Amino acid sequence: MFRPILFAATLSGCVACLASWSIETDRSTPEKHGLFEIREEARRFITQENAKGRDQWDVLEPNAKVLVPRCAVPLQAQWTPKSLGRSRPSVTVICADAVPNTVMKDWDVFVPVRQKPRRS
Repeated sequence: MFRPILFAATLSGCVACLASWSIETDRSTPEKHGLFEIREEARRFITQENAKGRDQWDVLEPNAKVLVPRCAVPLQAQWTPKSLGRSRPSVTVICADAVPNTVMKDWDVFVPVRQKPRRS
């Protein structure tokens, strides 16, 4: 009897937590780099690319499942090379040196983009 009640309470708590989560609130902490800051670096890169006047792009959301350690150096961004086999265009946000941790020394996160419709 107690287990179903505990499960239901836990499940409803998880749903409420997930409903309140968004990239806007996923900010960096001393231990992890937030998806908000990763997306913002992709946006800075795309703003520079859009200023070149060729194709125009919008930045989409990075994968919400991504969890990476805090970066110890400024983030960098570049177009994801086609040789990596991504099916759609994306920006790679790169951390060349993560804060000391037991998981990874550096990392990169793919942030999808989509081409803005051409205006006639």
